[in-house]
Amino acid sequence: MTKITAAITAVGGYVPQFVLTNKMLEDMVETNDEWITTRTGIKERRVLKKEEGEGTSYLAIQAANKLLEKGNVNPEEIDLVVVATATPDSMVASTAAFVASEIGAVNAFAYDLLAACSSFLFGMSSVASQIESGRYKKVLLIGADKMSSIIDYTDRTTCIIFGDGAGAVLFEPNTEGLGLQDEYLRADGKGRQFLGMEGGGSLMPATEETVKDKKHYIFQDGKTVFKFAVSNMADVAERIMKRNDLTDTDVAWLVPHQANKRIIDATANRMGLDRSKVMMNIQKYGNTTSATLPLLLNDYENQLKKGDNLVFAAFGGGFTWGSIYLKWAYGL
Repeated sequence: MTKITAAITAVGGYVPQFVLTNKMLEDMVETNDEWITTRTGIKERRVLKKEEGEGTSYLAIQAANKLLEKGNVNPEEIDLVVVATATPDSMVASTAAFVASEIGAVNAFAYDLLAACSSFLFGMSSVASQIESGRYKKVLLIGADKMSSIIDYTDRTTCIIFGDGAGAVLFEPNTEGLGLQDEYLRADGKGRQFLGMEGGGSLMPATEETVKDKKHYIFQDGKTVFKFAVSNMADVAERIMKRNDLTDTDVAWLVPHQANKRIIDATANRMGLDRSKVMMNIQKYGNTTSATLPLLLNDYENQLKKGDNLVFAAFGGGFTWGSIYLKWAYGL
């Protein structure tokens, strides 16, 4: 039998209209443009305002509709919709189910996947397995987050980093040897003490006290998270290359999570890659959490060629991290 692999056949992306610049943040917290740029590489980020739309689902729907339009995809042919997100619309009702209904994917089942900044990466593994099983032919994976909904804009350790956005990819079966080739995914639950959100879950349900104490905003121990992210993202990217006998000349693109330019640079250095092979849009969007990887694919789509070797790498709260090797399936 011919081996079935899961290949990306279409992409779409969406970022909100409102641009929050470093200069604007100077009026909100004790910081400045030079400090933010030097330490993170971020110049601006997007924020979803109520007058434009509400909730992570709004972002996901916009990205999905752009994919459907650009790829001339009939939503009724989609078998499964997965929304990778750290900021679902609500804690009970599935955001993915609502998104699927709104885009017309009436024949699909749907679920959310939460693994912080690694959500989309882990989602790639999950939906690829669905395709490889032979049971599903068209699977829509969306990475979307409205990080502004869980950011304290008086906390300079987090408000300078995160932005809102969404990206979508369509996975379909491939018999040419293209698509997802290998993965190395990891997790360490001890990491949640350094990056997370204390309030709102079953451990700390919402009360007047938790709201007053700002427990429903994201927190992070910046130095610890940076240290873990630098070493682990670089390690898994290097490991996936060695395991597949890839050299720096074999890799067309590194597709790294956009958390911090210094982390991205460290990963590229470990892989021996020239900066011309590193996808980067952190300067425009900041860290959009689950949306960073698909937004990169959307921004760089016109530069991708059929057969290109892509190495994805991400690191997120929890801790979660990993790398995926994928061969691009369309283009020149």
